[in-house]
Amino acid sequence: MEPIVRTFEQTDWITITLMVSLLFPLIAKSIYYTRFLNFIILPFNNKYITMYTKKEKLFNWFHFQMSVFQIINTTLFIFFIWRSYLNPTEAKNPYIFPLLLAGVFLFITAKTMAQLFNGFIFNSYSTFNELIFKKLTYLNYAGIVLFIANIFLAYVFIDSQIVIIIALIMFFVINIIGWVTVLRNYQKFISTYFFYFILYLCALEIAPLVIMGSFLK
Repeated sequence: MEPIVRTFEQTDWITITLMVSLLFPLIAKSIYYTRFLNFIILPFNNKYITMYTKKEKLFNWFHFQMSVFQIINTTLFIFFIWRSYLNPTEAKNPYIFPLLLAGVFLFITAKTMAQLFNGFIFNSYSTFNELIFKKLTYLNYAGIVLFIANIFLAYVFIDSQIVIIIALIMFFVINIIGWVTVLRNYQKFISTYFFYFILYLCALEIAPLVIMGSFLK
């Protein structure tokens, strides 16, 4: 009986990545069951935002675990976009995903730290903390959409551009809902610092996206 050499296909590491990412919401659900249920209905009911914005805010274990889940699936989704649209040959490089993962992690971390630093500058750390918590909460929820899309892109409609487009639309819709909620809740604060808010949008919201898009190209 001859031994069979089994190559480590891309689907293998994608499966492992998806399973590892899934561990984080499962652990979060087992430890914070009520909080998880409130989180799941976030786009349809802002009870989660109302209950937890004032309590633990940005730095808590539930938020951390859902952020890790989101970062992993955002990175994997970017990988599928890269493979489908940009450079399918280079996507076979085993170092591409770790590099993308490090890039997404550093991008989100640096952006969050810069926003918190803004809070210190304007003596509004608590307000910025709440604002960032709300935005990241909706971003983390969008991670669920990307997780489902990643499953379809890996096993069902492999590298389907239609799936990518639908997932992107849903991703942006969820985050737009988050932005509308933030703008509505902080109208007075924004009107007081309107000029600085415009600078904030350009420097910390729009510019990082342009940089990330340039990096992917």
